[in-house]
Amino acid sequence: MTEQETPPMATPRAAAGALFFDEQGRLLLVRPHYKDYRDIPGGYIEPGETPFQACVREVHEELGIQPPIGDLLVVDWAPHPQEGDKVLFLFDGGVLSPSVRDNIRLGADELSGYDFHPVEELPTLLIERLAHRVTAAVTARNLGRPLYLEHGQQLPN
Repeated sequence: MTEQETPPMATPRAAAGALFFDEQGRLLLVRPHYKDYRDIPGGYIEPGETPFQACVREVHEELGIQPPIGDLLVVDWAPHPQEGDKVLFLFDGGVLSPSVRDNIRLGADELSGYDFHPVEELPTLLIERLAHRVTAAVTARNLGRPLYLEHGQQLPN
């Protein structure tokens, strides 16, 4: 390689989402029209957006609410065989009060519904890679510090 040649660089797709809980500690999962599994609110980052801005926008588009979004919980380097390199950001949406939940208005073009589920049920409700990422984000929330993941897994120390 000569001095003028630049080595190839990753150009990952990036997405951001939020975890929301109810007073019983159950996690909000949405049912997208275009997927055959449950998901969390969120989506791809648009050009010029930060991960945080994308999270806020996606939550508003999908749920019709604008609750405060808290700290970063997880960054996951998670390449997908069909979609290429991906970097995924999960933020803490906190506990949604009954009054905020009453104001949820689903983006009809994206979601058919939502429910709150016990965290223990995540492996049976989410696809495996998402279940790992979301479970790690719940752990990060309990630890009070963000976690870095690769393919949904923490790196060994």
